[in-house]
Amino acid sequence: MKSPLLTLPGAVPAEGVDEGVAAHYGDLFREQRALADGTGFVDLSHRGVVTVSGPERLAWLHLLLTQHVSDLLPHQATEALILSANGHIEHALYLVDDGETVWAHVEPGTQEALIAYLESMKFFYRVEVADRTADTAVVHLPAGSIAEVPEGVAVRETPYGRDLFLPRGDLESYARKAGPAAGILAHEALRVEQHRPRLGFETDHRTIPHELGWIGTAVHLQKGCYRGQETVARVQNLGKPPRRLVFLHLDGSEVHLPVAGTEIRVADDGPDGRKIGFVTTSARHHELGPVALALVKRNVPVDARLLAGETAAAQETVVEP
Repeated sequence: MKSPLLTLPGAVPAEGVDEGVAAHYGDLFREQRALADGTGFVDLSHRGVVTVSGPERLAWLHLLLTQHVSDLLPHQATEALILSANGHIEHALYLVDDGETVWAHVEPGTQEALIAYLESMKFFYRVEVADRTADTAVVHLPAGSIAEVPEGVAVRETPYGRDLFLPRGDLESYARKAGPAAGILAHEALRVEQHRPRLGFETDHRTIPHELGWIGTAVHLQKGCYRGQETVARVQNLGKPPRRLVFLHLDGSEVHLPVAGTEIRVADDGPDGRKIGFVTTSARHHELGPVALALVKRNVPVDARLLAGETAAAQETVVEP
């Protein structure tokens, strides 16, 4: 869905998955600094919004999600995954329950497949699943923001800020009060700095939660059975994941950032060495310079100097080998 905020001064449309909102509003680093200082907002109105209502909503979701939600308190934010039977990540949900309804936002364009799966699992449970993307827009307020939150709006309060589920018709009027606007590139740069994975960026068709550090934040290890739970338990108790997420400091002398999918090699092996991973997200950070998240083979030494394409990279451990 195309955001009306693309008409704001300086707005440059984003591309790819984030098409429909602004990549930036003319000054990427200013926008990042504003978010880091707790001011402004990010238009995430392109994200899918799904609700689950009914008296058995939490007990039912508890059976399907990787997170423990049967006793989720009203207004307590959490995140959860849906896995395949083999434990591979299929969906990531960012949840809050307002006391009557569970609100979740998901990656753009994934809500239809998610709803189809949820509908197939309803059986005799007293729950109603709805796609609210057309009438609800997600807005992100950074940590420390003192911007007003409209009454009656569902809010996810997290260490990184607040996600508001606004009526889509109120988006423009709210933006006039909550400014300055920051684009999705600023939001992504801070996400990379915070080592937070994103579905479709840090994941591929075979990603399991352990590789990205989603154990604990999105996967609860002491809850009951759910699809893919056997893989989670086996890797947790008996083995190690084949890959691990790393944070990269990139050579700042390079003009272009290595794009997602850029192959990573050990620098000592040279540019013709064996591929040991790939870049998942790269960004220009207002303080750290060019940075990236990447997936590498678990056994890559944590102190190994790397090459992302032709760009030198120093790694920080996110997931322990």
